[in-house]
Amino acid sequence: MATKVVEDAAAALAAQVRDGMTIAVGGFGLSGIPTRLITALRDSGATGLTIVSNNMGVDGKGLGLLLENKQVSKVLASYVGENKLFAQQFLNGELEVEFVPQGTLAERLRAGGAGIPAFYTPTGVGTPVAEGKETMEFNGRTAILERGIVADISLVRAHQADPEGNLRYRMTARNFNPLVAAAGLVTFVEAEVIHDDYLDPSLVDTPGIFVQHVVAASGIKDIEQRTVRVRQEA
Repeated sequence: MATKVVEDAAAALAAQVRDGMTIAVGGFGLSGIPTRLITALRDSGATGLTIVSNNMGVDGKGLGLLLENKQVSKVLASYVGENKLFAQQFLNGELEVEFVPQGTLAERLRAGGAGIPAFYTPTGVGTPVAEGKETMEFNGRTAILERGIVADISLVRAHQADPEGNLRYRMTARNFNPLVAAAGLVTFVEAEVIHDDYLDPSLVDTPGIFVQHVVAASGIKDIEQRTVRVRQEA
């Protein structure tokens, strides 16, 4: 059986990534982020990267590692409030930022993966999001033109994968990962469980046609904000 599984994530990614590339990364906060692949991207030393992700991790974790290493020149994201270094680099003019409404970001990735070059949405009309974009009226309502996103490389985390790269996600780690997987010209996946045989086709979330490389996932699962109840007296 042919396989897309590789042992060395760093070597596989280093062979593909180049300065100035657009990299799409799955995850939401620190949930479902491809930790091992992000570390491999940092270690590649590639610079001038455009990162497309819901957010940029937190200081010292997730995509925050790339910011620390000064590898990112532009970010497309919907939320960045957990990262102080991000704010500092943005305010210092070191980082170009394109804020994208969360639903619009999801749809831009989905469109890119589906081969749809652009679409109209009313989200963002009358706000800075709409500046410089084409508008059109539909049934009396103004909409702005948003372009689909196609990344040079996508980095994804899945719960299960098979040798062909068919994927299953688990619970909230599904978030942006399926959209990012489809939007990449070359997609790398780290999976917690890699099966020797094919997944049941009826259970596949992302077909292997979208995936080029699969590696074993890092066992690290950081928690962004830990909140617990105060212990009650017996």
